[in-house]
Amino acid sequence: MTPRSDSHVLPDMLQGGLALVFCGTAAGTRSAREGAYYAHPGNLFWRALAEVALTPRLYAPHEFAQLPTLGIGFTDLAKFHSGNDSELPRDAFDVPALVAKIERSAPRWLAFTSKHGAKAALGRAISGYGVQPERIGTTRVFVLPSPSGQARGHWSIGPWLDLADLVRVD
Repeated sequence: MTPRSDSHVLPDMLQGGLALVFCGTAAGTRSAREGAYYAHPGNLFWRALAEVALTPRLYAPHEFAQLPTLGIGFTDLAKFHSGNDSELPRDAFDVPALVAKIERSAPRWLAFTSKHGAKAALGRAISGYGVQPERIGTTRVFVLPSPSGQARGHWSIGPWLDLADLVRVD
């Protein structure tokens, strides 16, 4: 775990007009070291985006800053800590800050890249993947299976395909 008190581990990639913002729990150790979202080679995030055609090609993690031009943004619940969820301090997740950022940038969709992150943000157990009844401001909420290699036993591309279909329809 790497605590940071002065700056975010990874910068938010948020602006008005985004179709979709992905929200993780915290930058993993590799992502923090490389300064890029979903940077571990075992993470399926970037391959999933290309496979479901949310991006026109397979992007590398260090290209994350290019995705807002495609209508895709990024943030995390823990902006000042990195590491596995089990290594984070109890107060690492800043839900009020996430809500304020999403209300301000107002993307059409907010997709949590794990049930754990969604549970922390929504304050309830998450029974299934997909569209959730809550909204943050005008933003609709979606929960995805984690693309992390550590969560491979729960991996399914199906919800990612469902999200891509919804984003394209809007």
